[in-house]
Amino acid sequence: MLTVWGAFPFVLLLLAIAVLPLLVPHWWHRRYPLVVALLSLPVLFGYLFFARDVHRIGEVLVEYLGFIALIGSLYVIAGGVFLRIVRPPTPVFNTLVLFVGALIANVIGTTGASMLLIRSFLNNNRRRYRAYLVVFFIFVVANIGGGLTPIGDPPLLIGYLKGVPFFWVAGQTWYLWLAAMAMVLGAFYWLDRRNTTGRYAPRPLRIHVKGYRNVLFLAIVLIAVFARTPVRELLMICATAASFIFTPRSVHRENHFSIRPIIEVAVLFAGIFVTMAPVLDLVDARAHGLGLGSASGFYWVTGMLSGILDSAPAYRTFFEVALGLVPNGVRSLLSLRPELVRALSIGAVNFGALTYIGNAPNLMIKAIAEHQRLKVPHFFEYVFRYSLPILLPILVATWLLLLM
Repeated sequence: MLTVWGAFPFVLLLLAIAVLPLLVPHWWHRRYPLVVALLSLPVLFGYLFFARDVHRIGEVLVEYLGFIALIGSLYVIAGGVFLRIVRPPTPVFNTLVLFVGALIANVIGTTGASMLLIRSFLNNNRRRYRAYLVVFFIFVVANIGGGLTPIGDPPLLIGYLKGVPFFWVAGQTWYLWLAAMAMVLGAFYWLDRRNTTGRYAPRPLRIHVKGYRNVLFLAIVLIAVFARTPVRELLMICATAASFIFTPRSVHRENHFSIRPIIEVAVLFAGIFVTMAPVLDLVDARAHGLGLGSASGFYWVTGMLSGILDSAPAYRTFFEVALGLVPNGVRSLLSLRPELVRALSIGAVNFGALTYIGNAPNLMIKAIAEHQRLKVPHFFEYVFRYSLPILLPILVATWLLLLM
């Protein structure tokens, strides 16, 4: 499977996700599981009957089950918390909400913060909704915001599990996080102010919360993240089941809760995990031959792969490459070449917002907005209208700060 041809199903799946909803939207929404199956089966047959590598398929299955257990549990549990923020959606207030969401992401993860806040954010802006609101929510809360702690984003959790101290990333990259946050929030404020018409009458902030018991279930899921398989998945499944059973149906109705978005994401990511396996194997096999030795190289290679292949496996691969450049493991890496880990951490987290598949919450946010019948950018519009003209210059500026 370690050939360029092995990447063909993954490329076709990306094109299908990007193009088919645009060309044949009704057909795609009915038939996307068939497309996923047709593109995944050749990869499965290739590993099972040609490469005879059942172990690799087992690894993919375990990784996928861990992924869907986490994102599914957070989706269901957050769907049992009705959070309503009542205040005129001025540009200043919207910018503040995004910044608070970024801070929360470091405590309950980008996925948890996204699932908790997205419905309230959309509802508060429903009367003056524009598609860029979803895009910047993905930029800030679902990606860049979680760049300070291992809980915040999966790549940083991988680093922590490999020996990077819990607060090392925050201590080393806080100024990069703050600079990127200031730039993206500044761009959002400018765009939101341009699209605000009229004036809002000043009203006091009111916050309504229902479903408090789900905070306990959310805490169980966050603690379970640090457990081993299969204990981790069992705890998450139990917390999810308890949340669904004990949450009043009225709360689900007020949240417009439905399992359709999580089903769509689960099916699409099943195909992504399977078809991505040969691509990751190819990257793993050739990563040491790329000649990486500088912070710039690690930042851009890890970042670009994070934007199209998912950030966690990209971080894992190039963390191992960085370890190969120094003797005596992680402690030596952090003391002799700390700039490499800084570059890995910032690149893997921030570039996850480049596309809808760069980080797990991205597609979830898109699916939730679509379920509420709100217009969201299609795949190409997201990249060419927002990622490249807005996010990419911020990533370049962050890179220049990294080199200072």
